[in-house]
Amino acid sequence: MTQHDPCDRCEELMQDFLDRTLTDSEWKEAESHLMGCEYCARRYRFEETLRRYVKTSAVERMPPSLMAKLEELRGFDVTA
Repeated sequence: MTQHDPCDRCEELMQDFLDRTLTDSEWKEAESHLMGCEYCARRYRFEETLRRYVKTSAVERMPPSLMAKLEELRGFDVTA
């Protein structure tokens, strides 16, 4: 019987943990590991922050004044 690295297992569960789609037992397994492993906890925080950034970036619209300035710099007439 081979021994599995708990960090490898946590890595396998990470995305589903973030999506909150794990079974109860998998959730407890991942949560328990994250509470005791600083390396995996840092990875979790990074993934969580990255997801938040991507979500925010995808919905924030560029201010009209910035869009006009960029168009001006590219040589387009935004008033036409």
